[in-house]
Amino acid sequence: MTASTPPTAPVLDLKNLVRRYGSLTAVDDVSLQLPAGARHAVIGPNGAGKTTLLNLIAGTDRPDHGTIALSGADITRTATARRSRLGIARSFQQPSVIGELSVLDNIVLAGWRHHPLRGGAWRRPSRYRQHAESAAHHLEVVGLADSARRPAADLSHGQRRMLDLAAALAGAPRLMLLDEPAAGLTDGDIGRLLTILRGLPADVAVILVEHHVEVVAELADTVTVLAAGRVLITAPTAEALAHPEVRDAYHATGARDTAEARG
Repeated sequence: MTASTPPTAPVLDLKNLVRRYGSLTAVDDVSLQLPAGARHAVIGPNGAGKTTLLNLIAGTDRPDHGTIALSGADITRTATARRSRLGIARSFQQPSVIGELSVLDNIVLAGWRHHPLRGGAWRRPSRYRQHAESAAHHLEVVGLADSARRPAADLSHGQRRMLDLAAALAGAPRLMLLDEPAAGLTDGDIGRLLTILRGLPADVAVILVEHHVEVVAELADTVTVLAAGRVLITAPTAEALAHPEVRDAYHATGARDTAEARG
């Protein structure tokens, strides 16, 4: 009789997460499981709790209730830096770059933080060269190879977005948290972003917070819709985007944006 293979733990397992700020409950009893390689979007109106949820997963904020597990290990109280080394990478609404460093050294530094001998990896020339070679590859992937020696402060907004994404990739993550990566990008930059994200390793899970519905529809296999901190629906992308309350929310957002542009 052949022994059955035990089920693989989900790469991310959120159970009953709650985060309150005074009288405001920003995340209200949210549960979610993602397997390795998932392409999952979290959408909803402004103030729905999307960024707070990413903060809880990344460790920059702590839940008042509930648990967070990464590949079966409880990380609810694990520090942010430790979570990063365990394989959680994060990009932000405003790209996080070190302006006084070169584009290349931003990526070298991002990768160095994950090096098992990181205490000396930045200073020793032989190790720096190893990291620089890897960093150059990531810059090639995001289209910044020709800007490697430029100060990061000189980059455009779209280029900073790509640099932030390359920095996330430099840590060889197993879970990437992307907070509105298409915000402020041109159509050409969005096309490059889609190409990069489609080319991620198949075992890397992605949680994408994004207002561009076309980006969500293109990349996500499943979607969670948040409203007032609670899960409205978690479903395959087409089903979630067709939900009446989701359509109404995006229609209202689009109408408001058009009015503001005219006004």
